Amino acid sequence: MSGSPEKLAEALRNALKETERLRRSNRRLSEAASEPIAIVGMACRYPGGANSPAALWELLRDGVDAISDFPGDRGWDIESIYDPDPSVPGTCSTREGGFVDDVAGFDADFFGISPREAQGMDPQQRLLLETSWEALEGAGMDPRSLRRTPVGVFVGVMSQEYGEPELEIVPGMTSSIVSGRIA
Repeated sequence: MSGSPEKLAEALRNALKETERLRRSNRRLSEAASEPIAIVGMACRYPGGANSPAALWELLRDGVDAISDFPGDRGWDIESIYDPDPSVPGTCSTREGGFVDDVAGFDADFFGISPREAQGMDPQQRLLLETSWEALEGAGMDPRSLRRTPVGVFVGVMSQEYGEPELEIVPGMTSSIVSGRIA
C-alpha cells in the first residue's frame, strides 16, 4: 500500500464519515417510506346519482341498481341509434346503461372554457375538472392557491372517440392533455 500513514488515516476517517452520512440518509428514507397515507379530499361521479363519496357508499350499502334508461339531456336520438340486432354498425342494441347524472350541467365559464370547446370536450375531461376541484375543496384547500407550487397531477384516462373532430376543439378530445388541464 502506497502513501503515508497520515493519508491512510485521513482516507479511513472520510470513509467512516461517508458511511455515517449514508446511514442517516437511509434511516430518513426508511422512515418516510413507512409513513401512512392520508386521504384528505375525495370526489367522484358514478351512475345512480353517486355524485359524492358518501352517495357512492350509500348506493353500495343499499344495493342500488344504477342502470337506467338513456338520459334525455345528452342530445342523443335514442330511436335512431337503437337496433335490437347488435351486428348493425353505428347502433346500440340496448336502451339502458350506467350514466352519470347531469353531465350536460358542466359550468364551462367557471373553468374558463368556451361553450363551444366544452361541447366538444371528452366528458372525462369535464368530470375530472369538476371532481379535482371538489376534492381540493373537500380537503379545505382553495384550488387557486396551488398555482405555481410544486404539485403533481397524475391522471389515468381511457382514450375514446367522442364527437366529430374539428381542428379548434381537438384538444378537448385528446387524453394526453388531461393532467395539464387540471394543473
